[in-house]
This record gives sequence, structure tokens and C-alpha cells, in this order.
Amino acid sequence: MHAVEMAEEYPVVDVDSDALAAAKLLAERRLPGIVVTDSSGCPCSILPASQVVQFLVPRYVQDDPSLAGVLDESMADRVADKLGGKTVRSLLPEKPSELPRVQSDDTIVEVAAIMARLRCPLVAVMEDKRLLGVISASRLLELALTHG
Repeated sequence: MHAVEMAEEYPVVDVDSDALAAAKLLAERRLPGIVVTDSSGCPCSILPASQVVQFLVPRYVQDDPSLAGVLDESMADRVADKLGGKTVRSLLPEKPSELPRVQSDDTIVEVAAIMARLRCPLVAVMEDKRLLGVISASRLLELALTHG
């Protein structure tokens, strides 16, 4: 089975899209992440939902999780405030990692190898510079278990 056969339509956001709208899309659809494109529409990154969660937690709490117990629940109420006025670009790491991408004719094993190496729940399926779709880890597992 080739990547193009495994690929599904998947939400995509631009690097300059509203961060709050992107977070809502992740939450409402319960997505593990979302493909981020540059101004030309070419995929440039994957924004994992975990990265958005990390953005919401203050650095001092990330460094010392025991401090989380002293924060009140009103912090959760301020999530929208923290994302308001920000772009998706501000949620991405300063040093971008390699974009998880495969070619349309790559096999299920090649797709799995990229996901495993980059520890990413999504890969973009490309043909030349065009995005054909996305393969999620759950989709890959479904196909591997069904055809295995």
C-alpha cells in the first residue's frame, strides 16, 4: 500500500492564522496535531496539540510540576486570553524540526519509519510540492492491523 492510498483530507492552517482558532480546531476535532503551511500553501511544519498545551503552561510550572498544585483553576479560564492575538507561528518552536513528509509512492513501512524517527503523529503526503493529504498514526495503525 502506498502513502497516497493511506492519505486522508486533513485540516491545514497557515503560519499566520489565528492561534486561538487553530487551538479550537485541534480541540473540537480532537486532532493529535495540524499541518501548518507557509504563505505559498506549502507544508512547513506540524503543530502537535501537545505543543499548544505546552504553550499554555507557564515555564516555571513546566520546570517544577509540583507548582501546578498551587495554581487555581482560574488559570484554565485564561487559556483563550493567552492565545488571543497570537498567530500559529508563535506556537511553533523557534528552531523548526524536520517536517514529517513522505512521497505519494512511499510504502506503509517507509511512512511508519518517518513517524517513528521524528516521533510525530502526522505525516504530510507530498507529490512534488503539492500536499495530497495527511496520514495520522491512528490511520497507519488501522491499516497495518487490518492488512497485517
